[in-house]
Amino acid sequence: MDPWLVFGLTWSANVGSGAVVYALARRHGRALFQGVLGRRLVSDATIARIEQQYARHGSWGIFFSRLLPVWRGLVMPFAGIARVPAWRALVPLALASGLYYGALTYVVTTLGTNLEDVLRVLGRVNAVLAVIAVVLLLAAVLWTLRRLKR
Repeated sequence: MDPWLVFGLTWSANVGSGAVVYALARRHGRALFQGVLGRRLVSDATIARIEQQYARHGSWGIFFSRLLPVWRGLVMPFAGIARVPAWRALVPLALASGLYYGALTYVVTTLGTNLEDVLRVLGRVNAVLAVIAVVLLLAAVLWTLRRLKR
C-alpha cells in the first residue's frame, strides 16, 4: 500500500469527522444541556468554565489535547459547545491529526517488515500517552474535588 494514500485517507477521515462533531456541537450542543438531565451532567457554570479554559489555552490546548488518547474525543464537542471560532478549533485539529497519524504511518511503514517491532513501538507510545492521560485525569479529578469542597 502507498503510505501517502493511507495517511491521506486516515487524516482526512479524522479531520472530517472531528469537524462534523464540532459543527453539530456548536449548533445543537447547548440545547442538549438545557434539560433536567443535561443540567445535571454539565451545568451552565461548567460550560462557562470550559469556555474560560478554551479562551485561556485556545488553539494550543486543542492541539495538545488532540494528541492524548483519553481527551481526543472530548476536545471537539466541547470546543463547539464553547463556541470556539472554527479556525481556532479546526486548524489545531488538522495539525494534531496530521502529526499523530503522520507519525503512526511513518512508524508502521518504516517498521512494517517486522510486526514485533511495530507492536513494541506502538506499545511504548501508547504507554507514555496513557500515563500522561491518567496524570491529567487525576489532576482534573483532584481539582474538581477541591472546587466542590469550597
